[in-house]
Amino acid sequence: MDNEIQLISDGDGLAVIGNPTEVDRFLVSEGLTSKDLGLQRFTSALDAGAAVAQAGSEVAADSGRWVKLTPESVRLVKKYGLRESSKTGLSTGVVKGQKGQIRGFVEIAKAPRSLLANPAVLASAAKLMSQVAMQQTMDEITDYLATIDAKVDDVLRAQKDTVLARMVGVGFVIDETMTIREKRGRVDEVTWSRVQAAPTAIAETQVYALRQLDAIAEKMERQTKIGDLAATAKEAESAVREWLAVLARCFQLQDAMAVLELDRVLDASPEELDGHRLGLKAARQDRLELISRSTERLVARMNAVAGTANAKVLLHPAKSPAVVQSGNHVATGVHDFHERLGIESGRRSSEARRWVEAATEVRDKALETGAKGVDAARNLGSETLDRASSVKGRLSSGIAERARRRRGNDRGNEEEATSRAE
Repeated sequence: MDNEIQLISDGDGLAVIGNPTEVDRFLVSEGLTSKDLGLQRFTSALDAGAAVAQAGSEVAADSGRWVKLTPESVRLVKKYGLRESSKTGLSTGVVKGQKGQIRGFVEIAKAPRSLLANPAVLASAAKLMSQVAMQQTMDEITDYLATIDAKVDDVLRAQKDTVLARMVGVGFVIDETMTIREKRGRVDEVTWSRVQAAPTAIAETQVYALRQLDAIAEKMERQTKIGDLAATAKEAESAVREWLAVLARCFQLQDAMAVLELDRVLDASPEELDGHRLGLKAARQDRLELISRSTERLVARMNAVAGTANAKVLLHPAKSPAVVQSGNHVATGVHDFHERLGIESGRRSSEARRWVEAATEVRDKALETGAKGVDAARNLGSETLDRASSVKGRLSSGIAERARRRRGNDRGNEEEATSRAE
């Protein structure tokens, strides 16, 4: 049934599998952009039985495209009523096309050729989806590092810590192993032995980078003088950018390891593939949450520092706004970092954006208030001087008048005394 299109969603992406022409028409009709799913890997991976191998060959002959889940593609999943399996965590369904148009949802039972009915083939398709999703993130991290012009290896080499020094070599070996995987189409025992110790070095470097971010925030919190705070905040801009780059590289290498690991499990223990995929997905989410909590804590501390600076804007009209500006740069950098890693907590990301806007607004208001305060003080001073001058004038006039009266009285007394004497 060439007009049959099979849909699989794993919560991160949507696989569209079927006749190449029908797949293209479906994607165009729904306005979706996609990437190659790499179905050709089925032919070398599935050899656990004749039926499974035949099913894998049929799937490999089809076109497979992967769509990143966005609000639009999530709407598509709901539109076609994909059914979720609590065991695999996958949502699946089949749609049919007629003259290039999608007619509607078809029950899986009515599609005997469907790969959705074969657990082994479905598990392999889900593995490919996970790998494509992680490779997408890896590519985005590469673009991110290029955008911020971060020389991660230079950052690592500049450190004397042996854990960080190992990261350069680990990254080189993993990159090489990914190249071998692309050429061979599988990860055998020899290939896997090259990298199986790498996760420890990556995890240690990740923890070290997170601690460095905490140390930067704590250093700013310890500053009591606004001048020192401004200098420390300025230093934090470049330091935070560097350590975010290290974290991004760690996450990139961890995703690469997961890609290799899934191929290794498929090669060695295919019956464990689905469970292992779910385990890797959960571990990846835990890493994202750990990084998210740490970086958001950094932004919150920058927020507090900006508040301290704003409170002193009258006394330090130049240095206080500089502290807020540095905080803005850090918050924006964290937000960009989150987007590249795919931290999708919209609430948290929007909070980061709102903080940047709010901090700028508070700074502007503080400067405006400060300017008004200076003007008010100037006006008050002028009024005080005027009042003082007026009072001084009145006092001087009163003293002179009293002096004249006193002199007049003295002359009158003298004349009266003279008159009596005569």
